[in-house]
Amino acid sequence: MSVLELKNVFCGYGRRDVVKGISLRVNDGEIVSLAGPNGCGKTTLLRAACGLLPIRAGEVCIDGRAVSGIPIKERARLTAMLSQTGAGGDYSDYTVMDTVLMGRYARSKGGIFSESSEEDKEIAVKCICEVGLSGSEDRLITELSGGQLQRVFLARAFAQEPEIIFLDEPANHLDLVHQAELMELLRSWAERGKSVVGVFHDLGFAAAVSDRIVLISDGREVMNGDPEAVLGSERLNEVFGTDVKAYMKMAAGVWFK
Repeated sequence: MSVLELKNVFCGYGRRDVVKGISLRVNDGEIVSLAGPNGCGKTTLLRAACGLLPIRAGEVCIDGRAVSGIPIKERARLTAMLSQTGAGGDYSDYTVMDTVLMGRYARSKGGIFSESSEEDKEIAVKCICEVGLSGSEDRLITELSGGQLQRVFLARAFAQEPEIIFLDEPANHLDLVHQAELMELLRSWAERGKSVVGVFHDLGFAAAVSDRIVLISDGREVMNGDPEAVLGSERLNEVFGTDVKAYMKMAAGVWFK
């Protein structure tokens, strides 16, 4: 089990800070969502938290250890990241099974190109089944829809068996059924004592799945609390520049006529 701590973190790109002094603690078994308008720094903060983006000032620690000082393979046993674009790179010749097995590299005794063990293959198949792609192990990932591909990369993240999983818009491309399944998967993950930090565009999804929501505006924390408190606050309207609750009611109105 691992505790993630961000202490007064400043980071960004070039000389420009996108995240400006955010502090955050994520405990074992917690699901924490980052919310705010486009460009407010959510994804940048997520990338800094998992060590993909260097920080200019402050600290990012897992169990008191600076993330920047943790060797990459060990870090991959502690954290996994699912970005909006999945993996990046050229995966044209990879099957679903190949891709998910990449998540086992952090647990393997050999190098990245070493042969997968039977245990690795069993875990990969289990993760593929969990995301609803049973029977697709031999399909090339170039043959998959956007939603299917997103679930492959989610399975790969689960196959790493990390303590903390970082998700950047994981519900992108997922239909309603698979969004609901994702919610259940994340809850099950947290019930095992694992932690989740996610960026969710859909505030309704964030409210339903999260223990806490961190509201961010212009790279700074505005609120940090339980979903009811954050989504019921006037600060939400200030941050998004609109009456969020009124919009949600209007959008949902078609179902309750």
